[in-house]
Amino acid sequence: MTPLHNRVSRKELKQKVLADPTPRTTISFYRYLQLDNPDFFRDELYRLLRPIGVLGRIYVAAEGINAQVSVPTENLERFRIVLDSMPGLQQLRLNIAVQDDGKSFFVLDVKVRKKIVADGIEDPTFKIDQTGKYLSAESFNQLASDPNTILVDMRNYYEYEVGRFRGAMEVPSDTFREQLPLAVSLLSEKKEQNIVMYCTGGIRCEKASAFLLHHGFQNVYHLEGGIIHYVNQVREKGLPNFFIGKNFVFDDRLGERITDDVLAVCHLCGEPADTHVNCANDACHLLFIQCESCSNNLEKCCSATCQQQLHLPEAERKKIRQGIDRGQHIFNKSRQRISRLSRGDGAEPQ
Repeated sequence: MTPLHNRVSRKELKQKVLADPTPRTTISFYRYLQLDNPDFFRDELYRLLRPIGVLGRIYVAAEGINAQVSVPTENLERFRIVLDSMPGLQQLRLNIAVQDDGKSFFVLDVKVRKKIVADGIEDPTFKIDQTGKYLSAESFNQLASDPNTILVDMRNYYEYEVGRFRGAMEVPSDTFREQLPLAVSLLSEKKEQNIVMYCTGGIRCEKASAFLLHHGFQNVYHLEGGIIHYVNQVREKGLPNFFIGKNFVFDDRLGERITDDVLAVCHLCGEPADTHVNCANDACHLLFIQCESCSNNLEKCCSATCQQQLHLPEAERKKIRQGIDRGQHIFNKSRQRISRLSRGDGAEPQ
């Protein structure tokens, strides 16, 4: 019987994947659908995906599924067959990574969550199936070229700062749950204009478009498949590319280079840079932007304090880490913590 959890340490699994020359393809997908038994769905998915070498992060909830995975390229057809065999997952749109070395994930985690996207919505009258109109790359470019169109980025600010569509409006926030009511407030006087929303793979802007319609907006659109699908489409069809910079992704790659434009700066010295790193001090693990020079000088740490802690004996480092759940802070990059870096204060471990 296939075990329903990993029995090998994550460190060992990572070393195994890094040493394995097998070509792999990074894929993301989602679907909003009603799942009456998310736990059973989760177990079946894990049982079917593990034997064909799928790695990655999959969230299952009563409202649907959200996945980012790495699949052995030779097993892509078997992967599609597995998905088609699951109730509600037939003919899924699979977003293939734009820039991929196959080393995006090292373990398979399939978890049941309250929601596949944490949104803070408690209104029982909200309907996720009443969404804005899908836009292909061609129709997106047409609407985005209209000066009366409002283009809204529904990603977190640390994604927006390294790459975005030209002329896109930021909804400044640290989390999606903060963004939704803020977007309604910022756009409250624009309810009759064309509003086009986008995100990385489509899952957030689809829910955001439904949220705006729920609050009385009339002409709401969202980019089908998000930035990933858009970039693949414009490259395949020879269309003008309106996205500039890097597309931030939530795996070990931390970004896909779309154009050579560098829109951000190093959070330590202010020089142009758009490389995200996690502070090498495990008691901090802050996600921030660091240039090559600062990375070399600070050994990939966010401050001199963290660099000093990096060289302490393991027993002392363990004491500092006590009570810190690293898994919850891998992508922690609140504006407050980043502003401390720019002032030279360092980011205090949480």
